[in-house]
Amino acid sequence: MGFFNRLFKIRPQGPDSLESAWASEDNASELVLDEEYASTLMTEIDIDTAITAHEALRGRLKRMLDGAPDPALQPDTLCRAEHCFLGRWLHGDGRDALGRFPAFDMLVARHRYFHVQAAAVLAHLRAGELDKAQRTLQGSYRQSSTQVVVLLKELKRGMGR
Repeated sequence: MGFFNRLFKIRPQGPDSLESAWASEDNASELVLDEEYASTLMTEIDIDTAITAHEALRGRLKRMLDGAPDPALQPDTLCRAEHCFLGRWLHGDGRDALGRFPAFDMLVARHRYFHVQAAAVLAHLRAGELDKAQRTLQGSYRQSSTQVVVLLKELKRGMGR
């Protein structure tokens, strides 16, 4: 049983609610998607692509720490989580599909914090504060990145993929 599955608990619903896509005979403490619904959800978001993109950002920031410029990265846009591939899904179709689960809000919050930390690394770099940039990259940025990736992998596992 995955970490994300333990967090995805069904919010109370009336017996006549049509909002549920979950099998009523299954354990209500688990995220249980029927096969068709999981397939539909997987066509809306490629979790592996989202993970790869988030992991690639660390490489870009590290190269910048090593002196390679990357003018495409700007702190004022990097801090906005809804602008990346995953963020657009989390604030759109993902919220529609999974927003009823408490753990979904946790993923959104961790993703937002990840972007704030990435922007902080970049802001320190642009200010010439290399030690602060390095500490943030190795500390809060790395931790938040790991949390997002773990939650995404568990989400993928919860969808049976």
